[in-house]
Amino acid sequence: MTTIRIPTPLRPYTGHNSKVTVDGGTVGSALDDLTAQFPDLRPHLFDGDTLRSFVNVYLNEEDVRHMQGAETAVSPTDTLMIIPSIAGG
Repeated sequence: MTTIRIPTPLRPYTGHNSKVTVDGGTVGSALDDLTAQFPDLRPHLFDGDTLRSFVNVYLNEEDVRHMQGAETAVSPTDTLMIIPSIAGG
């Protein structure tokens, strides 16, 4: 099972877990499994079926936007990291 690292601001929606294991052969299916396990997390990651623009997903430290996006293949030994953009001043 692929591991997803959960950033601190999103942990209240995952039972305060810092890591969650998910099923799925792609980044998109892994995120779908994550939000199926924790439905309250979905609106923080997705706008409808589209990943929010300020949510960055990394596969083993590489931005999936520079790979194949949601269609990027994942394996059980991979780690996904969700990194929300932070703005302010």
